Amino acid sequence: MKITNSYCNKGETMVNFTRKLRYGYEDLLEIIRLLRSPEGCPWDRVQTHSSIRRGLLEESYEAAEAIDLDNAAMLQEELGDVLMQVVFHADIERQRGRFTMEDVVDGVVKKLLYRHPHVFAGAAAESAESVPAGWEQLKRAEKGQKTTAEAMDSVARSLPGLWRAEKLQKKAADAGFEFADISGALLKLEEEVRELRQAVEEGSNISEELGDVLFAAVKVGRFAEADPEEALAGTCEKFIRRFRAVEEGAQTQGKEIGDLTLTEMTDLWNRAK
Repeated sequence: MKITNSYCNKGETMVNFTRKLRYGYEDLLEIIRLLRSPEGCPWDRVQTHSSIRRGLLEESYEAAEAIDLDNAAMLQEELGDVLMQVVFHADIERQRGRFTMEDVVDGVVKKLLYRHPHVFAGAAAESAESVPAGWEQLKRAEKGQKTTAEAMDSVARSLPGLWRAEKLQKKAADAGFEFADISGALLKLEEEVRELRQAVEEGSNISEELGDVLFAAVKVGRFAEADPEEALAGTCEKFIRRFRAVEEGAQTQGKEIGDLTLTEMTDLWNRAK
């Protein structure tokens, strides 16, 4: 049977695609190929890795939100969107002749086999906790990383800053560069806050010192086993709740929030806490 996409083709062009009750992996590859073909969608045809890069990130975060909400229906949909993005990027490379989706699948299967010798090669894993360390060692060997600095340099710069800081710190800690306990990390954070205050007073190096404070805060989080991105996300939600309470408090007084003084807003804020 034939289908048409009015958004892509304005109802004028039709391509052959077999309708089914249920579609599989090969159907997804085929429909992306059709959309990017000369007979397909003019928008899809002109996309590049850079132009759809943000889409890959956004879909991944939406899938993460579905996980946070424990929403199975939402997660199913969002994982599909992530998979579509992966196939789309692979199809761009297929057209360029550099690799295919089959190459992507082949590569990741080989990686999983290589990095799980305790499952597929007769090696032993003492516990679930011991697996990540072995994975990291195999990863460094696989990528030819001979130094910790090389391993650090391979951490994606596109990661959210707090997560990237955490990964860099973990690699340094694995090499023995770490405080003995959380007290050292807390002292370092206090030191960096003092230096930020001095920078603000002097009006120089503020961005650098702020970065140092955030990096030191991530270090404290690592010792406390607190995910820095999750911690900040929780604070953002708390900020919204409390600010909403401030606005509602103003309304109960027959005022708009802009009519309140800072002192009045602070009082409502403290009540919300």
